[in-house]
Amino acid sequence: MALIIADGCINCDICEPECPHEAISAGDEIYVIDPDRCTECVGHYDTPQCRKVCPVDCIPRIPPATKPLTSCWKNTAP
Repeated sequence: MALIIADGCINCDICEPECPHEAISAGDEIYVIDPDRCTECVGHYDTPQCRKVCPVDCIPRIPPATKPLTSCWKNTAP
């Protein structure tokens, strides 16, 4: 699970108090989400509350990391 706050953040202060795990804080220029604390509100709400209240829709969901592809081809050149 991973959410981020994108550059479109207007620092409106609405999302920070909505987070049940206090994962949102003021960054240098915009608010930021601590990925180690963010659970996307699982266990508290049906949907991430920060996304629900964001007036500019700047909290996209990042797809989970995918495993890098490996090749089965071996380099046989000397």
